[in-house]
Amino acid sequence: MSNKVITIERHIIDGERQHPGATGNFSAVLRDLTLAIKVIWREVSKAGLVNILGVVGKENIHGDVVKKLDVFADEAIYKAMDHGGHLCVMASEENEDVLHIPDDYPKGKYVLLFDPLDGSSNIDANVSIGTIFSIYRRVSNSGKGTLADCTQPGYKQIAAGYVVYGSSTMMVYTTGDGVHGFTLDPSIGEFLLSHENIRVPNRGKIYSVNEGNYRYWDEGVKKYIKYLQEEDKATSRPYSARYIGSMVADLHRTLLYGGIFLYPGDTRYPNGKLRLMYEANPLAFIMEQAGGAASNGDQRILDVVPSALHQKTPLFIGSEEDVALCKEFLQARTAQ
Repeated sequence: MSNKVITIERHIIDGERQHPGATGNFSAVLRDLTLAIKVIWREVSKAGLVNILGVVGKENIHGDVVKKLDVFADEAIYKAMDHGGHLCVMASEENEDVLHIPDDYPKGKYVLLFDPLDGSSNIDANVSIGTIFSIYRRVSNSGKGTLADCTQPGYKQIAAGYVVYGSSTMMVYTTGDGVHGFTLDPSIGEFLLSHENIRVPNRGKIYSVNEGNYRYWDEGVKKYIKYLQEEDKATSRPYSARYIGSMVADLHRTLLYGGIFLYPGDTRYPNGKLRLMYEANPLAFIMEQAGGAASNGDQRILDVVPSALHQKTPLFIGSEEDVALCKEFLQARTAQ
């Protein structure tokens, strides 16, 4: 990478110039979203100093306890995106139904899905949390967006990204032409290109999974984890175990260092607990664009045809060779 400073806005504009017919509407969506993320970062960075920690006394559609910052982040994204005329509809992990654009504002041709604050159970412990987003083109003709606009298979995404609010705040995104990372410089309030064209190693040495669920896993997952823990220098084993409990943070480490992140289904939750539309699809798009892979154990995540807005899925994501080997263990289970 050259020594010139590249802001995320400049990067978006440079990408737009690669498409002579571009109208600028898609770039405007990304710029508006970046502003919302800066607003969320501002509140996250001072959460311990103001009355925005703790719970609000209710659960979301998934039965998760809603934190005050969850509500703030959800509203910040919606309010930043509802009036630009570029979106026809939105959907949030925190809301049961789709989020329509107010009648007073024009409707555009894009669809935004987002998890406003992933890993929110870690908020009060000051552990890294994040935001995940996904953008599609609408499939409805005009006017208000529909549920069908929000339940497209992942391979139809035109952009996806996430933000990690940690020791530094970093935004990683793809528009289908590689994966790039931007670190927020608080002194000037700009995201600056820090990780250009991120590529995940073909194979890693780290696995990430909540081993507290071990007794609920099926035999294929158990045998795979045991395999990773065995010593064998020829295959660079044992792997190291790393698990934060904030998916964005765990996925970010996997993207940079390689290895595999697993959230399998189990006897309590056969379909897993991760949300296909808000977590698995955007992160799978990013991982594939970086040279990795993502599967539900049976098929590529991006090929799954959604049947519901809040559909859940198992997820095995990371380095291509690690995901492929994991699938061999899972398929051996089903062949028995």
